[in-house]
Amino acid sequence: MVGKPIIPDSMRGSYEAFQFAPATRVGDLLILSGQIGVGPDGNAIADLEAQFTRAFELIGQILHEAGLSFDNIVDLHTFHVGLQAHLGTFMKVKAKYITEPFPSWTAIGVVELALPGIAVEIKATAAYN
Repeated sequence: MVGKPIIPDSMRGSYEAFQFAPATRVGDLLILSGQIGVGPDGNAIADLEAQFTRAFELIGQILHEAGLSFDNIVDLHTFHVGLQAHLGTFMKVKAKYITEPFPSWTAIGVVELALPGIAVEIKATAAYN
């Protein structure tokens, strides 16, 4: 493998069960897999603000494991079921984690995601300075 997988202890089960790394370091870049807002039971969190917050918290755990922070994010991709309906709520949550200078960001509307009830999946790339 060219890159080095980054796997927080809390995500080791998903790494093994679903066979993907939460993130992979390649040179000075950390490429994060998409994160979704699920509760301890593995199901989508019904409250959208809480669901979006949980997805960002998971990104924070991965960044921390890699020795980085949200300030290191240089690119963000978000995949939304119902993009126009919940964009305002998503932007409110995003503003708590992503601050100036803002990274590039692409928001994409999709028909469905990995689990029923998931409204967003967040994928990011961070850089080591």
